[in-house]
Amino acid sequence: MARRMVVALLGPVHWSPPGVDRAEWRAALAEDVIDLLATLNEVEVAVAVTPADRVLADALVWPGTAVYEVAEPTPNAVFAALEGYDQAAVLVGDVPDLPALTVGKLLRPLTTRPVAVAPIEGGPGLLGVAVRLPVPGWLPPLDLDTATPADARSGAPRPGDVAVTTGWRRLRGPADLATLDPAFEGWEATRALLSGSGRPA
Repeated sequence: MARRMVVALLGPVHWSPPGVDRAEWRAALAEDVIDLLATLNEVEVAVAVTPADRVLADALVWPGTAVYEVAEPTPNAVFAALEGYDQAAVLVGDVPDLPALTVGKLLRPLTTRPVAVAPIEGGPGLLGVAVRLPVPGWLPPLDLDTATPADARSGAPRPGDVAVTTGWRRLRGPADLATLDPAFEGWEATRALLSGSGRPA
């Protein structure tokens, strides 16, 4: 069986709801993503941060979870730091209510394709990138905040080398916040923070 790694990349957060501290918001989102990944089967889980955010990662990870320090918060930097794995996926850290099934759908195409990307509903940006390791030399640097599936395909020998899987939305503004479903299980840290701010959650 292929060794597979799924990494939560805790990149910058550029927005928080009114009345919610930006650092606390970022930590709550990240905690929920990390908790989600901990429920996945048949994969190993890690967190990646720039050195400045190592304290944040150490405060949130489960015991024994690997933390990778990368020079820049990009999937390419994370992939370069991994050793001994056949497949890897890097996910953003601001999707607290992401269904676990969506992560599985991002990994599934790697049986036949070298790269898979999950778009952001309403874009721009990507939810995550998955690759067979070592990373294909034609995969360009990808910024999860701005990249599109077309960017990932720009250097591919064939467009079909990059699978586009099920998308989701990130919590990057008021419109995204309004889509949170209180009936959906999970996202406890985000839910608690929103409840404490007097906002519906």
